[in-house]
Amino acid sequence: MQTNLQACKTEKLQQYRYLKDIVIVFGIIGGYFLSKDALSHLFTNDQLLTLALLIFAVYLWTLAPIPTGISSFLVIGGMLALGLVSTVEEAVVGFLSSALYFILVLSLISKALAKVGMDNAVARLLIKLSKGGAHYIIIGLPIFIVLLPIFLPSAVARFQIFLPLVNRLNEYYGFGEKSIFKKYCMYVIGMLNQNATMIIFTGGGFSVLAYQLIQDFNVANLSWLGWFLRIGPPLWLAMVIVAVSVWFFLRMTTPKEDWLLKKDINLQLEDERNESIPPRFWVVTGTFLLMILTWIFTDHDRIPLVLPPMLLVVFYALPKLNLINNETLRKYDWENFLLLGSSFSLALLIETNGTAKVLASQLMRLIPGDANVLFNIFLIALLVFLLRFLFTLPSSAMVVIFPIAVSYAELMGVAPLGLAFLVVMIIGGMMVLPIHSPTTFYAYETGVFSKKEQYSIGALSSIVTLIVAVLAATFYW
Repeated sequence: MQTNLQACKTEKLQQYRYLKDIVIVFGIIGGYFLSKDALSHLFTNDQLLTLALLIFAVYLWTLAPIPTGISSFLVIGGMLALGLVSTVEEAVVGFLSSALYFILVLSLISKALAKVGMDNAVARLLIKLSKGGAHYIIIGLPIFIVLLPIFLPSAVARFQIFLPLVNRLNEYYGFGEKSIFKKYCMYVIGMLNQNATMIIFTGGGFSVLAYQLIQDFNVANLSWLGWFLRIGPPLWLAMVIVAVSVWFFLRMTTPKEDWLLKKDINLQLEDERNESIPPRFWVVTGTFLLMILTWIFTDHDRIPLVLPPMLLVVFYALPKLNLINNETLRKYDWENFLLLGSSFSLALLIETNGTAKVLASQLMRLIPGDANVLFNIFLIALLVFLLRFLFTLPSSAMVVIFPIAVSYAELMGVAPLGLAFLVVMIIGGMMVLPIHSPTTFYAYETGVFSKKEQYSIGALSSIVTLIVAVLAATFYW
């Protein structure tokens, strides 16, 4: 009886979702025809169709009524069916972006690093640090997270390395299941970890995507070091402010605990990971560091950014190492590959047919004529912040919002690079809801945070990042 009742509820819920999806789709179609005449003096017919397709794509990417990979085909097909592009090659131009393949090869390299024990090496360092007491971890873990994107370009991989260590250290220190120690560490490996991805553009998929957009839209030609020097200082400032604030917030909302390392704590964790480091670890790590040095010291116009990691993937696939094989490729997230490719195509379409510029010109009407630069930048920052709520994935939000922001910068007379980094920091730093980034979601799913704590910490982190980004765009970038 109970099973039948549950099945009936599931069926009704599914019917409701189908009905909701149908209403949304027909609402988009109806909205296009109803607004066609009213907006014809502002937009051309192609631009209106592009806007309708954009809204439909946001719906597909956010609510996911069909699999993500299939929705990507639907977006590309929509460009062709609506006559927004004249050839198939124009519709799939986003798949020619080097960012797609850069993200692919970095993901494969991350898998190779994990196979040779990079996670164990990191664990050893953290365990040695833990012998000094919990306060050493509280200080040292954020430093690890900030530096680790250089060596492990995947926020999810970094989270997976640290999660079991945090759980075991919390137990060995004798703290409760929802202790201040565990909550703070979860904040670090969840939210702070996501922000750390942006410090270098090779730190993860989102930062690679942002770098490629800055290149594709001719905003700037940045080197590895140039990106780091621009976004590193303001991002570090924001992270320090938030990390300290979160610590004091948790001290106020969580019962106090003894922060002295207890005498009877079993710290045999180090012995468990005391296995010898295999020789190929040094080979793999050495070649990986050589790749980073190539990024830093070579001219990207002469040596494309994606070339060193491509060659490194080939090296790791050699029979002697055999760290990357067909099975590794099959396990790659190809749905995300299709999503990024189709969203790149849509972003280029928005830019080339003038839709982004018209939208930006309409936004200019919101600004008072005598407004100063700081107010103008704050307004666009607020708009980006609000638009970010429409997207679950930061990469989707970046691809849609970036062209509009760049066009807005040109009309407003503000340096495009400043607004570009503003958009990067706000979109990448948005964590109000757990779904706003994978690692934030994983940290919330552990059940350590209450809803109030998640929303409070997420809102604090997002707002501080926004304020620092506005100040940096006005006075630094």
